[in-house]
Amino acid sequence: MNHSRNQPEETSNIGIKGTLPAFSEQLKNRLTFTLSWTSGNFSNFEEWREAARAKVWEHILPLPEHRTPFNPETISQQDRGAFFARKIVFNLTEFSRVPALMLIPKGRGPFPAVLLLHDHGSKFDIGKEKVIEPWDDRLKLESAQAWSKQLYDGSFIGNELAARGYCVLAHDALGWGERGVVSYETQQALACNLLNLGVSLAGLTAYEDVRSAEFLASLPEVDPARVAAAGLSMGAFRAWQVAALSDAVKAGVAVCWMTTLKGVVVPGNNILRGQSAFYMTHPGLARYLDYPDIAGLAAPKPMLFYNGGKDALFPLDSVQEAYRKMRRIWGSGQADDRLETKIWPDLGHEFNLEQQKEAFHWLDHWLKN
Repeated sequence: MNHSRNQPEETSNIGIKGTLPAFSEQLKNRLTFTLSWTSGNFSNFEEWREAARAKVWEHILPLPEHRTPFNPETISQQDRGAFFARKIVFNLTEFSRVPALMLIPKGRGPFPAVLLLHDHGSKFDIGKEKVIEPWDDRLKLESAQAWSKQLYDGSFIGNELAARGYCVLAHDALGWGERGVVSYETQQALACNLLNLGVSLAGLTAYEDVRSAEFLASLPEVDPARVAAAGLSMGAFRAWQVAALSDAVKAGVAVCWMTTLKGVVVPGNNILRGQSAFYMTHPGLARYLDYPDIAGLAAPKPMLFYNGGKDALFPLDSVQEAYRKMRRIWGSGQADDRLETKIWPDLGHEFNLEQQKEAFHWLDHWLKN
């Protein structure tokens, strides 16, 4: 018997191609980002911001939390000349009492402050130590020094900021350093198991970053009107995300993580490997908002975005498109001068000394002057 009449004429879209569904382009075409400011569906900027931020929080799957007291405790301290380095523990949630490194300038405060969000890099033995030099663990110090040379031109950016008069805080995200150690292969299992428990890995990370910002702003050494978030790579994603979600953050520096979703979900891109992407994937949110839309929720705060022209992780045209979209958002609030975007044409995925010098000068402008 001939059943051909019941068979589809086109069968090329029934399977997968690499790690994408064969019909991925059709799915991408359905993503119109209906809550984007640039969609034309909104005329009042503040109403848009309120609705879009609420949608982000909805898809973050926030914990049923009751603002657990931070109850910080200092574990150890080191005098580093111009500033003190402290290892502390504090509560981020009712479930998580986490370790962190904190740098406090000497002199009379309160000081401007920076929440440093560490990168991913598939290197899990250290987290906070990637941005603040450790002092009481030889193996972590050696690992951190090697990592610093690879991505930060040999600099510990937290130390540099503290020497410039900033309080600095860095904590381990779940899976890194003293809160791990997860492996590249087990990230997906961790994400799946959290979803089975009603929480997303990306959402938990975002929520903890918001709480960490609130903790930093609450400290007596810190001027709450001058708190920034900063980071490289996944740390950059976390930096603009926390700036978008938390009123405690007044400015942000994001190095090497900005793109459009459609521009990065393309064959061969690193994000398609899964695993690490779970730290930055909020289930269902792409139906409503693109990455630059979410970052735009930080407007009109001062924000600095750097990308490398030779960064293989982020196609240049997608970075440029994201920058254009954010410019429209900041421009709608008459805050064009508060958004700085720059592509470093000869650089890859890094935050070198020249970039650091410019970024720190930018921070000084907005947080010190």
